[in-house]
Amino acid sequence: MTTRKGTNRRSNIPADVLHQLNAGTIETVTLAEILAINFAKLMSHVLPEATDEAANRFKPSDGITKRMSLAGQMLLEKLGTSGYKHVVAHPSDTVRGWAAYMVAEMSNLSLKERLKRVRPLADDKHFGVREWAWIALRPHVSKQVQEAIQELSSWVDASSANLRRFAVESTRPRGVWCAHIAELKSDPEMALPLLEPVKSDASRYVQDSVSNWLNDAAKTQPEWVANTCARWRKESNTKETARICARGVRSINV
Repeated sequence: MTTRKGTNRRSNIPADVLHQLNAGTIETVTLAEILAINFAKLMSHVLPEATDEAANRFKPSDGITKRMSLAGQMLLEKLGTSGYKHVVAHPSDTVRGWAAYMVAEMSNLSLKERLKRVRPLADDKHFGVREWAWIALRPHVSKQVQEAIQELSSWVDASSANLRRFAVESTRPRGVWCAHIAELKSDPEMALPLLEPVKSDASRYVQDSVSNWLNDAAKTQPEWVANTCARWRKESNTKETARICARGVRSINV
């Protein structure tokens, strides 16, 4: 993991750092750096033969998630499914994020197979790759909610906090940078197999995801969230559960 300090302003990114980011030789350290990357330039280093096509297909006016999806499509078109192994090991966190979108674009895969392929990215050392992993698979999760909960129920027992967090974050009723999941907005109880095992998780990374999940649900089912948190506090008298519940009901208590 890099120890380089980044900047939160795109305009303050040094020219040499931006050059290396666009060449895919270093990782980003801030969201500003992620958003500053020129996808056409980066793709030209990953797939030199697609330089002209990348320049035409990537438009700065497109949102970041649209460009990520397009990059995954391009890589799958040019490299095929076997190219995933090369992309998933790339030194650039953005390119590894593209690998997640390759998985999302692969045809004829079951949800179980997609989750298996994306698992290394869900547990990546870089925060950005972990975000792209769940965002990329979110459309598949939202279409197969029951199956997703079943498949991810083993992830919340994983030793890695990253994997536990993925299971929760990918199923948030509302989430960020993604479409809502109507089934979980109306019936959040469906997701208890994912939430119960982490109601007192030691990792703040996981705690924040669980509390944000509850806060999402509270927008449509406040009584359920309030009752669930009241029950959790009785069953699990820990500071971790107290923190999760305090944050989970923050919209209800406004």
